[in-house]
Amino acid sequence: MLVLDAGALIAVERMSRDVIALIKRERRAGRAPITHGGIVGQVWRGGRQANLARLLPGLDVEALDAELGSRAGALLARSRSTDVIDAALALLAQDGDEILTSDPEDMRVLIAASGVDADVVEV
Repeated sequence: MLVLDAGALIAVERMSRDVIALIKRERRAGRAPITHGGIVGQVWRGGRQANLARLLPGLDVEALDAELGSRAGALLARSRSTDVIDAALALLAQDGDEILTSDPEDMRVLIAASGVDADVVEV
C-alpha cells in the first residue's frame, strides 16, 4: 500500500510523473493510497488545486481522531520527535508499505520507533 504525506500530495499537484506513476500502479492493483485528514489540511487551500482535487476522492483518508492522536503522541514519546501529523501518518503504515514523503529522515525515525517494516521513499 502507498502511504502519502503532504509532500506527496504537493507532488501530485505539481504533476510529478514519478509520484503519479506510483499512485496509478497502486490503483491498478486495486488499492487506494492512504493518508489522514491532518495531511489533507496541510496542503488543501481550495481554489485552483485541480490535480489535488481529482486525487482526493480516490484516497483512503483516515480520521485523525482521539485514538489515532493518542497513539501518535505515544509514538512521539518513543521516537523523541515532535510532529504529530507525521507520527499519525507513520501509524497508518503496515509491513511492506511504501511511504511517500518529502521528509524521509524524520519519517524513518518514526517508522523505526513504530516497529513497522515499511519503505520510506523521498518525493
